[in-house]
Amino acid sequence: MNFKKILLLSFILLCGCNQVNKNEKSFNLIIDRYSNTGFTLIYSDQLKKNNRISKKIDNRSLLIFHKKIKKGSFVKITNPINSKSIIAEVISNNAIFSDFYNSVITNRIAEELSLDRNEPYVDLVLISNNSSFIAKKAKTFDEEKKVAEKAPVDGITIDNLGVVEKKETKVKKQKFLYSIKIADFYYKDSADNMINRITEETNLKNYMIKKLSKTKYRVLLGPFNDIKNLEESFNEIKSLNFENLEILKDV
Repeated sequence: MNFKKILLLSFILLCGCNQVNKNEKSFNLIIDRYSNTGFTLIYSDQLKKNNRISKKIDNRSLLIFHKKIKKGSFVKITNPINSKSIIAEVISNNAIFSDFYNSVITNRIAEELSLDRNEPYVDLVLISNNSSFIAKKAKTFDEEKKVAEKAPVDGITIDNLGVVEKKETKVKKQKFLYSIKIADFYYKDSADNMINRITEETNLKNYMIKKLSKTKYRVLLGPFNDIKNLEESFNEIKSLNFENLEILKDV
């Protein structure tokens, strides 16, 4: 009799585990190596004096501050407008600056990339094999605890430090139009659940789900046509502790 009870209990536990796995699968995020597209902050002594940046950095160097990538890691920074790119080293991951910016870069990097200083928009990708992304604990879905970033960028070596890929292109002045990328999901139901959470826990209204493929659904906020509303919405959604928000241009 006891053997039958044990067998029945084992069967129930096994079924329960299978059900949990199914539920977890339905909330899976699509996660690639660490990268982030958004606005960077160009260092100046005045920003340091005004306490907008907590540390000094040599403005002649190819160094950056980043909150989520470990010190000593290398990143490729690209200006999406003109496709110029450069390799830089993370000098600190504990500098304090607004979360709206994905990094703090030097004046030299800004000049090498020909960045618009009123709209310093960059794409940043972790490229070091031995580097790692620092994930914070987030009170969101279980899948947001998973972080991957270690895959190197094909064709890039650390020997290229400071080398700029020059592509001469004529750049048209574009109007300000950006959206905030919350996350990509495998399942439409997961994207819907994310929208429900945003609705319940924030006052944000301009959210949407964009179907990119049969197995990729993107949750976005926007679009925004001025930086003030963009930054306010970014800070509000950031309060939900999402791991890697991105700012996308002309979505």
